[in-house]
Amino acid sequence: AELDDVLALWSGLGYYARARNLHSAAREVRERFDGALPADADALAQLPGIGRSTAAAIVAQAFDRRAVILDGNVKRVLARHAAIQGWPGASAVERELWQAADARTPVEDAADYTQAIMDLGATLCTPRSPACDACPVAADCLALQHKRQHELPTPRPTRKLPERASRYLLARDGSDRVLLVRRPPSGVWGGLWCLPEAGDIEIEALEVLPEPRAIRHVFTHFALQMSFEHVRVGTTPANVSEGAGRQWFTPEQALAAGLPQPVRRVLKALSDHV
Repeated sequence: AELDDVLALWSGLGYYARARNLHSAAREVRERFDGALPADADALAQLPGIGRSTAAAIVAQAFDRRAVILDGNVKRVLARHAAIQGWPGASAVERELWQAADARTPVEDAADYTQAIMDLGATLCTPRSPACDACPVAADCLALQHKRQHELPTPRPTRKLPERASRYLLARDGSDRVLLVRRPPSGVWGGLWCLPEAGDIEIEALEVLPEPRAIRHVFTHFALQMSFEHVRVGTTPANVSEGAGRQWFTPEQALAAGLPQPVRRVLKALSDHV
């Protein structure tokens, strides 16, 4: 599949790096491993988007070989079972969790164990309402013994998200096509089609149109306040002709492309009123 097709299908789900990595990893598996996933965790961890725990989960689940996993659910189970203090995202705490995971991973029945401990975290040892009465390892759970199951794992230290603001150009030509630019392959909204930022492209407007409502979009590490400059141009200006990562889309074409969710919202509202 082409990356554009993958991004279009992924559009609206967020975490677009996962879609790019999935596409890149599939190509590498085809080219380097003749289309078959390697059974070695180190080889798997070299593929885009596959880290240490994911590689181990694949080895255990697909090949039933001993491999130590540590996803978010497993971290929570182990932090409670072993009463491990500190936010699991901290390096020292994560090392301690890996040690606890290794000590508990059996040699036999790797697939069953890894699935069971992930399911335990997903269904019983949940973040807010752990079902300790039904837990198969409650007898030697240190958090339960000390009545600390609601305190562990230690929450991430709170911090206020930085606020950023960007103004985007919503340019429509005489045929109601919209100008979009492709984002760089990495970074925010990597590889997706997006409205250009106002000021990046000089454009002569024949008409200034009502601005769409501003949008506040929250990312993992910051919040983005998005406002829009809405203009109409009579013909496609030479300096924004297609090419070099720029393209004019009909409303239908734009909504079928890979778009960031807030841009999709704006264009969907625009399409509904055209």
